[in-house]
Amino acid sequence: MLFTEQLFDGFSRSVEFLIAFGSMIGILGMMIGFMMLLISGRRFRHTGVGVLVVSILLVSLCGMDTGLRYFRIF
Repeated sequence: MLFTEQLFDGFSRSVEFLIAFGSMIGILGMMIGFMMLLISGRRFRHTGVGVLVVSILLVSLCGMDTGLRYFRIF
């Protein structure tokens, strides 16, 4: 019984880490996407829109403040 408890505890911690990591990647991608839209040329603007869309999806799935609370940034 103890082994299964440790197994599920480790699994829940890893899922929590992946959600927090996805949140941080989404926030970073939003910053990079906005910079690509504002600074870059026409070719990279299209890529910037793609990065921005994927980042917004990540943040909407993982939550905006999940990574900030998990990694104790603020």
